[in-house]
Amino acid sequence: MSEEYEIDYGNLNKVIQFKETDKRHADLRIRLHYDGFYQGEFFRDIVTGYLRGDDNLIAYVEKIKEEKMKYNKGRLRKGKAIRKKAREVEEQFALKEEEIENIFDIIQQEFPDL
Repeated sequence: MSEEYEIDYGNLNKVIQFKETDKRHADLRIRLHYDGFYQGEFFRDIVTGYLRGDDNLIAYVEKIKEEKMKYNKGRLRKGKAIRKKAREVEEQFALKEEEIENIFDIIQQEFPDL
């Protein structure tokens, strides 16, 4: 897990709230119980996925934006194109997080005095 988004459970000091209907809240609690999640754990994991740009979560966010017409279609297409280009550059230059860590490990082995 990226250190940037690791959760420090001793430093949870912000509260995120929103209102929901009794029915949807009850349905959520039932589904979370069925899937073995605590409510806070679930929302923290979703936020982490969103912040990391998880492809599946971002695809769902794009779907929501299209359905709710939050942005015009041109802006949505441009955003998709930018994300696609970013993935291509990551792959081209081996910029995945694990690969970057490997590069630093190799450099450290070769030049331990740095």
